[in-house]
Amino acid sequence: MKRLLSSTIFFAALLLVWHYLVLRKYWSQVLLPDPAAVWEYLKIVVADGTLLAAAEVTMRRLVTGYLIGVALGIPFGLLTARFRMMEDTVGVMALGLQTLPSVCWVPLALLWFGQSEGAMLFVVVMGSLWSIIISTDNGVRHVPPIYARAARTMGASQFVTWTRVILPASLPFVVSGMKQGWAFAWRSLMAAEIFVPILTGFGLGQLLQYGRDLHAMDQVIGVMLAIVLIGLLVDKLLFSPVERFLHRRWGTGRV
Repeated sequence: MKRLLSSTIFFAALLLVWHYLVLRKYWSQVLLPDPAAVWEYLKIVVADGTLLAAAEVTMRRLVTGYLIGVALGIPFGLLTARFRMMEDTVGVMALGLQTLPSVCWVPLALLWFGQSEGAMLFVVVMGSLWSIIISTDNGVRHVPPIYARAARTMGASQFVTWTRVILPASLPFVVSGMKQGWAFAWRSLMAAEIFVPILTGFGLGQLLQYGRDLHAMDQVIGVMLAIVLIGLLVDKLLFSPVERFLHRRWGTGRV
């Protein structure tokens, strides 16, 4: 309750500062609209279904690409941690490509897939894959070697040791990497939706871009707030409970 109260006070103060800046005309309302104008825009697009339809398209693309990234990233991360050759090849490549801004994948996606859903998925996968590989690799390397030795002493095979001992022990790191991969996937998809105009779906990125083209700053800021809200909800409802459980289960949480 105390945390909720402090958060409410903080964001209320931000709104007051925002309103004060507009009221004092430090910026033109064309550039910085009043919070009330943004709220009116959000009410309109929620009522007519525009925002919800765009969010549904974006989330479908995001979830599909992200799941592909997870399905590829975790096995590659385990292989990178297990084999020196994989560490020297895939591990180095993942470390280098993770630093590449997501928007850099957009021209390549357009050349390879054209203005299609494939281009969107490619950018999302590339945005999330490398961080998941790196976090899985790091998680395995942080597992105490005594765990694997104890499993082998009790007669466990290499496969059982990795799937029943090492992977579960590294889950706190893997989940943190999945959370980071989700954030990178968000950024990648927004870049793709802004720069790749396709007719198969009207997402939040396109809605944001149209607001910019129309100089409708209430639309731009409103869509940005919607994106932030969706990201917070996913974190609070999906990743945070899993992280708390794993840290509590493995004894790595805060005292």
